[in-house]
Amino acid sequence: MKAILKKLPSTGLWMEDVAIPEINDNEVLIKTKKTSICGTDLHIYQWDEWAQRTIPVPLVIGHEFMGEIFKLGRNVNGLKIGDRICGEGHLTCGTCPLCRMGKKHLCINTMGLGVKRHGCFAEYFNLPAENIFPLPEFINDDIAAIFDPYGNAVHTALSFPLTGQDVLITGAGPIGIMTAAIAHKAGARTVMVTDTNEYRLDLAKKMGATHTVNILRQELNEMMAEAGIQFGFTVGFEMSGNPKALTDILETAQPGAHIALLGILPSNCVINWDLIIFKMLVIKGIYGREIFSTWYQMVHLIESGLDLAPLITHHFVADDFKKGFEAMLTGNSGKVILNW
Repeated sequence: MKAILKKLPSTGLWMEDVAIPEINDNEVLIKTKKTSICGTDLHIYQWDEWAQRTIPVPLVIGHEFMGEIFKLGRNVNGLKIGDRICGEGHLTCGTCPLCRMGKKHLCINTMGLGVKRHGCFAEYFNLPAENIFPLPEFINDDIAAIFDPYGNAVHTALSFPLTGQDVLITGAGPIGIMTAAIAHKAGARTVMVTDTNEYRLDLAKKMGATHTVNILRQELNEMMAEAGIQFGFTVGFEMSGNPKALTDILETAQPGAHIALLGILPSNCVINWDLIIFKMLVIKGIYGREIFSTWYQMVHLIESGLDLAPLITHHFVADDFKKGFEAMLTGNSGKVILNW
C-alpha cells in the first residue's frame, strides 16, 4: 500500500510502498478516505528540534482522518465492515490510575497516532476498536477529516462558561479559528482574535470572530476600547505558542478570568507570575480531547448549526501531498485535505 513516510532523519517526507498492517483481536483495519494536515505534521516535515527528539524513524505520519472499516478483529463488537468512521488519535493504556478512574484523556501512558506509532497517512491503518467513533450521516467526509483538531477547539472553548463573556483568542491557526466559531455559537459577547496573518484573520472573521487584531499594525488596547471592554477579558485562549501572546492574555485579563493554554510554548518562556497570583486567574492546560465526552459535544454542535466548511480551503489527492504541505507552509490556508 502507499503511505507517507518519515523515511530519513532530515527535512521532507516520502511516499513509499509499505506492508498493510496486521491487526490484533481488539483492533480494526481502516481504509482511509480523507486525511487532514496538522501543524504537528509540519513539524515532522521540517524536522525541527521537537521532531528530532520525538519522532521515531521510519514512521508513517498523520493523525487527522476519516475512512471506513475494512476488517474487524475477533473480539470487536458493535462495529461492522463498511462503517464510516473517525477515531481518537490518542491511544491510552487502560491500566494506569487515571484510565481506571474514567479519565482517559489524562492517561499517563498516552501514545499519539502518527507520532509514536504509525499513523493514518496511508491507504490502510490499524487502530484499537475502542478508539473508533462511528459517524452520523449528517457529518460529511471533509468535516469528519478535521474532527481531531476540531475536538481540540471544542475541548478548549467549552472548558469555561462563554455566554455573555468577552473572549480573547491569541493565534488564528485553524484551531484558534474553530475556537472563535464555537465561542460565537456559545453566545460570547465579544470574540477577539489576534495574529499577524491577514489571511487567517479574515477566515476568523468569517467564522464568527467579532473583532480581529493584526498585532503588527494595531494596538490590542485600542481594539478593546472600541469593543467596549473596560475591565479586561473574562476568558482567554492561548493558541499560538507565542510567549508575547501569553503575556497579552495575562495583562488584559480581568481579575478572576479563566484562561486555557493549547499552544505549545517554548521551554524558556518567562511570564510575570504576579499577574496570575494577584489577579487570581484560573489557568487550564489543554491536550487533545476528553475521551469521549468532547466527541459528542462536537457532533451536537454541528447538528445545532455550527458551520466549519469555510475553514477547509484546499484539497489535494494524496499523491500530491507535497503541494498540500506547501500550501500549509505559506500560511495562506485553513485546513488542507488529502484525498486517498
